[in-house]
Amino acid sequence: MAKKYAMGIDFGSLSARALAVDVQTGEEVGSACLDYAHGVMDRALPQGPGLPPDWALQHPQDYLTCLAQVIPGALKAAGIGAEDIVGVGLDFTACTMLPLDRAGDPLCFDPAYAHNPHAYVKLWKHHAAQSQADRLNAVAQARGEAFLSRYGGKVSSEWMIPKIWQILEEDPALYQAAHRFMEAGDWIVLRLTGQERRSAGLAGYKALWDKAQGYPSPDFFGALDPRLAHVVEDKLRGPVCPLGARAGEITPAAARLTGLKPGTPVAVCNVDAHVSMPTAGPAEPGDLLMVMGTSVCHIALSRERVEVPGMSGRVEDGVIPGWMGYEANQVMGDHYNWLVDYLFPQDYARQAQARGMDAHALLSEKAQALLPGQSGLLALDWWNGNRSVLVDGQLSGLMLGMTLKTRPEEMYRALIEATAFGSRVIHETFEKSGIPIVRLAACGGIAQKNPLVMQIYADVLGREIGVVRSAQAPALGSAMHGAVAAGKAGGGYDHIGQAAAAMGGLLPVIYRPDPQRSHIYSQLYREYLLLHDYFGRGANPVMKRLKAIQRQVHPQDP
Repeated sequence: MAKKYAMGIDFGSLSARALAVDVQTGEEVGSACLDYAHGVMDRALPQGPGLPPDWALQHPQDYLTCLAQVIPGALKAAGIGAEDIVGVGLDFTACTMLPLDRAGDPLCFDPAYAHNPHAYVKLWKHHAAQSQADRLNAVAQARGEAFLSRYGGKVSSEWMIPKIWQILEEDPALYQAAHRFMEAGDWIVLRLTGQERRSAGLAGYKALWDKAQGYPSPDFFGALDPRLAHVVEDKLRGPVCPLGARAGEITPAAARLTGLKPGTPVAVCNVDAHVSMPTAGPAEPGDLLMVMGTSVCHIALSRERVEVPGMSGRVEDGVIPGWMGYEANQVMGDHYNWLVDYLFPQDYARQAQARGMDAHALLSEKAQALLPGQSGLLALDWWNGNRSVLVDGQLSGLMLGMTLKTRPEEMYRALIEATAFGSRVIHETFEKSGIPIVRLAACGGIAQKNPLVMQIYADVLGREIGVVRSAQAPALGSAMHGAVAAGKAGGGYDHIGQAAAAMGGLLPVIYRPDPQRSHIYSQLYREYLLLHDYFGRGANPVMKRLKAIQRQVHPQDP
């Protein structure tokens, strides 16, 4: 019997990856990756105006370029043909959205809009819609909107509706020109299949959609702005489909672009973090997966429907069918990269080069030699705002205890500890709300490559942490959903649980907390909480005042 494979395509913040996976064993037989040519545009457009603070855009042509290269690259690396692929799945960062014309093309492809920032992709970490998010939350609270409880009491500036509202308020002409707004992942599905199919996961976590209730009412949207009253029927058209469902098949045009076979099933898109959940194996009560990369997403499963303050969403069937999927998240790798990019001394760079190490490896080695509390430093992990549980993109970072003797590795370790403390806030909030954590696992590049981070997390959280076997968990999870889209009759599986049992699993390594280090970290955590609440819950909104002053001296509009 000939082997069959599924293809997973993972669109991350900086690059896209394709992975070919043996459907029967989960063996990863070939992959290819490509960076986005335009990267993250947060200072200026390629040929256009500068961007104000808090903007983060991308160019959708980069996604198509990646499709044209990483899929053939993965097939070649695997030594297999397109006829061996039974199904294709994909995931995307979210909410990453863009405006489209009537033909389904991004508005920025039109020369008339090439210099307009609002015509481009707004990446998940675009925070310039905070004003719209604040007003949306105030109106929803005043009206007693039931949907707000599904999102921990706050809607984030990163999500679909605030971003749409920002476009409407700042460029109403472009808003009118947009035939619809879509998640970038749903748009890729449209380009591959010719079918407009919105993902239940993307819509549920990022666009206020609910399996039972649908979107909020036109009355609510009209209360935000009369021009938004019909935003759902006018700008968010298209059926919302469950995860693992077949969105359509590869069209002849998509086959020419990607090298895939026409008619190959394509799954509905998934969120890049959520799609990783089945890679840990079949779901069990009390599972929590930390997806550790540019950000760290905490995905918890429960049969219970409870309200969790400050979460990024509770969506029925949003992660695994039959379960409530709870999401919280925070910035992670971006913190560490910031220090490497801007504060890595030349003598350290020479040391790293001489030893054949990258900057992160050298700093981790030096930080490994420090004891908890030895540096005297304590940081707040808000370099890119707080996503959970405060849900406030206008908060900013803080490092306390700096002296003339402070070294880069001490700062590096303090940033790692800060993200671990932020994770502990999230986990304690889950448990206080009735979501027990029984099995804790992690995946992503940091979980695979940085034992220092993982041990600090185990010590701070006071829990054992397992690690997903795959170093490419989102792509593997997408391949699993591609196998489900194919179905058993097509060489795949009829349920994601079956795919998880055959294709997922954990490494034998387990990170266990050290009692002495955990004791010190519990002391530091209490200090972290004092700072967290003082700066984050309104006692001293100095961070927001600083942002306001920054906007005064950086007045240009997009």
